[in-house]
Amino acid sequence: MIDSFPYPILSKEQLIAQINLLASLSTPFLFLVDYKAEHGYVIREDEMDTDFIQFKFESQRTIPVTPKNENELLLWEIKPLSLKEYQTRFEYVQDQIHVGNSFLVNLTQPTNVKTNLSLFEIYTQSHALYKLWIKDSLLVLSPETFVRIEGQIISSFPMKGTIDAAIQDAEETILNNPKEMAEHATIVDLIRNDLSRVAGNVDVKRYRYIEKIKTNKQDLLQVSSEITGTLPDDYQSKLGDVLFALLPAGSICGAPKAKTLEIIQDAEGYERGFYSGVCGYFDGININSCVMIRFMEQDGEQLVFKSGGGITAQSELISEYEELIQKVYVPVC
Repeated sequence: MIDSFPYPILSKEQLIAQINLLASLSTPFLFLVDYKAEHGYVIREDEMDTDFIQFKFESQRTIPVTPKNENELLLWEIKPLSLKEYQTRFEYVQDQIHVGNSFLVNLTQPTNVKTNLSLFEIYTQSHALYKLWIKDSLLVLSPETFVRIEGQIISSFPMKGTIDAAIQDAEETILNNPKEMAEHATIVDLIRNDLSRVAGNVDVKRYRYIEKIKTNKQDLLQVSSEITGTLPDDYQSKLGDVLFALLPAGSICGAPKAKTLEIIQDAEGYERGFYSGVCGYFDGININSCVMIRFMEQDGEQLVFKSGGGITAQSELISEYEELIQKVYVPVC
């Protein structure tokens, strides 16, 4: 639940019913669903209060924002958990993998952050594919699409694999890394199976292509794939059912999904909340949505950034710990 938010929190059943209804009426709305796909919000466009919530998802929808202060430089200080604390969680996950309970587990942790800018100021200065700000609560600056639906075509773009772009031969290094190859293949197979639950003619259109992301700390290369399928003619009246059939998003849990969710609950030691859930906008015809990663949360005066990465049998402790820290960034440059 988001404190001081002027919209009612909805259960899973209420979310599905409301999304189905508004989509069948071609009524534009924004939705947010938490990581466990148990609670969330559906906000009609004509009920949206921009004093509390603003977003920009690619070019599909922009809500006006206060002009950013170009002269204010970002100061950024992080305090991640120690390597020893991370090691305990990492080793538990690997033990579960080695006994066959999972092939891939997305292990995340919170990091305390200090900065001179407010969440809203960071929102206005950031360049991200998907941006969402909720007053005194959270900020999402996500590079990862959950699903797009255009006409009857549904597309998903799982993102797995991150490397510092400054490393020599970075692109070749990550594309040829056996651990990264196995992790990405697992997620693509999971997402393909998920899409097959709601769509026909599911196909991997692009496999392991590179995208560059600029951040306040460094440039990163990330590896994505594109998977598409065809929805039935009447999908719009069942849009809520379609979306929830795909949740939680495969890229932020692992495989097999059900058992891996149990492992994550035991390993992480904190509640993700809306972090790694999904949000999206329906414009009356099409839908665009993202996985809520690159996520900051405000807890009183404290800012918390939540991040993580995929653990496999081939994962190495130090590199996974460094990736968790590497992802604690905002795309301000």
